[in-house]
Amino acid sequence: MLNEQYLSNYPIQRRSTTIASIAETLEWVMVALILAFIFRAFLMEAFRIPTGSMAETLSGEHFHIRCTRCGFKYDVGADSYHSVKPRCSSCGYTLPEGTPRVLMNGDRVLVLKCIYQFADPKRWDVVVFKNPTNPCENYIKRLIALPGEMVEIIDGDIYIDGVIARKPVNVQHELWMPIYNNDYQPSRQMLDKTGRLSNNPKDEQKWQLPFKNIAGSTWELDADGTVDFLLDSKTDQVNLIYYDSDIGNDFDAKYAYNGGSDIYRATACSDLKIDFQVKPGSVDGFIGAVLEKYGVFYRGRVDLRGHMVLEKIVDGESRELSSRSISKSSDKDVKRFSFANVDHQLILEFGKNRLKYDLGKGPEDAGEINTEGQPQVQIFGAGKLKLSHVALYRDIYYTGRGNLRAGEGDPFTLKEDEFFVCGDNSPSSSDARLWAIEGIGNNGTKYRMGTVPRDYLIGKAFFRYWADANKLFGNLPVVPSIGKIGFIEGGGGDGF
Repeated sequence: MLNEQYLSNYPIQRRSTTIASIAETLEWVMVALILAFIFRAFLMEAFRIPTGSMAETLSGEHFHIRCTRCGFKYDVGADSYHSVKPRCSSCGYTLPEGTPRVLMNGDRVLVLKCIYQFADPKRWDVVVFKNPTNPCENYIKRLIALPGEMVEIIDGDIYIDGVIARKPVNVQHELWMPIYNNDYQPSRQMLDKTGRLSNNPKDEQKWQLPFKNIAGSTWELDADGTVDFLLDSKTDQVNLIYYDSDIGNDFDAKYAYNGGSDIYRATACSDLKIDFQVKPGSVDGFIGAVLEKYGVFYRGRVDLRGHMVLEKIVDGESRELSSRSISKSSDKDVKRFSFANVDHQLILEFGKNRLKYDLGKGPEDAGEINTEGQPQVQIFGAGKLKLSHVALYRDIYYTGRGNLRAGEGDPFTLKEDEFFVCGDNSPSSSDARLWAIEGIGNNGTKYRMGTVPRDYLIGKAFFRYWADANKLFGNLPVVPSIGKIGFIEGGGGDGF
């Protein structure tokens, strides 16, 4: 009797258990959804980059281009690709019509939404905010100036209260832009005897190595068809080569992402860096580089016997600015050499050794500003040397001409709770320099033109989690570039 009663009740008990299980699952789903909404509203949210105003740091929808002459990879914004012919940001080759290209989706980033509730924004942070002129839109830019500061853009640099704002080392590394990379050259099989592409008889662009020997120099710049520079000279004989900007890319503040081109009125950027690997063939000799800024030549030199020196060349005579002793080099060493003049600082690096000199923080402390002509870049050496991976870079250049505010001679002072932002792709960014109407607030409130109010800051962009995804199936972005996934460099210090 007990067994029959137990068996007759069993299906009812099973149904009750099933209903309870479903209810419990739904409860957990509701809790998860609530937590997700709270997380999205107050802690973190994903955003897609809509335009190229922050390129090359962050890209909107763009085309992936591989130069058909030298093989260098670079990006061109989808909105400008058809307006001009893309120009390689390493060898300067203007690509012909019909060049293969792959459409990539805009980068996707994670934004910390609560961080500015607990800590003040920092200069050089990449921030997401409501567009003051249309609060229904979200913008992403780099934070340049803070409340109470006077901001002015002079020769591509940011000045705060009359003093140059130097970028932290992590941000500076992010913002170097390629001018030339010697690792990327056309193969001899690709070129005919005139240096033009043999598979394109209509091609009129001749390939020439942009580095040239100065008279008497014995560098081998095309030794056995390699991309290395070789020297075998007396240890007291200075051998000098220079970069010819009439052959290669010049130093103008142009952006390959915008389609290369001459549609933007550009000024030469004189904040430059030369970088390469050095393998000495003996313990004697030296290696160095020269960078020109405003007609003044600065030299970074490494004596392989154990000495680094920074010099300024005045009227043909060198004057030492700073020096230090280092370990003697070995003929088995391969060390990185880097020399930069950026944000009014000279930085010389050799292996793990570093030497820096401050040229001053005022607008003309590095010399009277002169943007006419192209700056000079030279490499010099003596003894037995092998240079590889030779590359030349320029700094980001914030355009000041044509600005509505903060241009040279027109400083802009921020009030309480006002911020100033600029896009990394300065020639193609609608930002605080150019906003021509007042910001729109609630209940008829107006915000000053050219400012982002504190209450419109959404958060700090800190991680790119889905980058360079090509569209294989219609508009579905798949296959991201793993190498581009990572943290977004922002504020945290002043100076390289």
